[in-house]
Amino acid sequence: MKLLRVGPVGAERPALLEDDGTLRDLTAVVDDIDGKLLADRSALERIRAAAGARILPVLDPAGLRVGPPVARIGKIVCVGLNYHGHAAEIGAPVPAEPVLFLKAPDTVVGPDDAVLVPRGSEKTDWEIELAVVIGRTSRHLETDADALAAIAGYAVANDVSEREFQLERGGQWDKGKNCETFNPLGPWLVTPEEVPDPQALHLRLWVNGTLRQNAVTADQIFPVAQVVRYISRFMTLYPGDVVNTGTPAGVADGHPDPKPYLRAGDVVELEITGLGRQRQTLKPAA
Repeated sequence: MKLLRVGPVGAERPALLEDDGTLRDLTAVVDDIDGKLLADRSALERIRAAAGARILPVLDPAGLRVGPPVARIGKIVCVGLNYHGHAAEIGAPVPAEPVLFLKAPDTVVGPDDAVLVPRGSEKTDWEIELAVVIGRTSRHLETDADALAAIAGYAVANDVSEREFQLERGGQWDKGKNCETFNPLGPWLVTPEEVPDPQALHLRLWVNGTLRQNAVTADQIFPVAQVVRYISRFMTLYPGDVVNTGTPAGVADGHPDPKPYLRAGDVVELEITGLGRQRQTLKPAA
């Protein structure tokens, strides 16, 4: 299934996208798409049954905003340096263990919402990532199979980063990762039966029409299942938590000088096989 949330900011309604592109209203079946829903297998089965019966009202997508596909996210756990190509382009050694950091849930915006260039920013960067949404409480997962079973679905994420704030201002990466609007998510939450192999997904990102990132998740240093299992050793993952699994080569920071960092007015477009497409226009922060 492809689950999504549509409507104005703060007033999104749950919806279902059918394979033929028909958008269906889920408000008669579930209140919202969040961790509580994702942990409730019976609720997911109700959605499947209603979709199969073709009784869900049709929504007109014209002019309808698409919001983040998951509401009330608890935490966003991110993996740095998780593609061989990205580590090589910035001259970093391949890490022995996953590099973890956190983003605040309030960085999340819809897939086509504006991204704000922070005040004083000269080094705002793009990062297409495969996002994993957790569907069951997970502690000390023992096997890759356990980790995959804990996943409620997959989505596209843009882990927007400000490199000066992240790398040149001292302390941890948080300063460059948690600026407002720095985690567009969606358009859809795609349930696992539609993603039989998360290591075979094609990621592409364009800036102003120029292809900047073009890779396959097979290039990940730590595959999705290993990442989820590893994280569960250090923190409890709850339904509705999000894991951004790292970005491939092609970020602005990996280019020779002058690096093509983002500016207000730039347009970023990104897509992952079967998970949909995002489009953001950069605007100056107030």
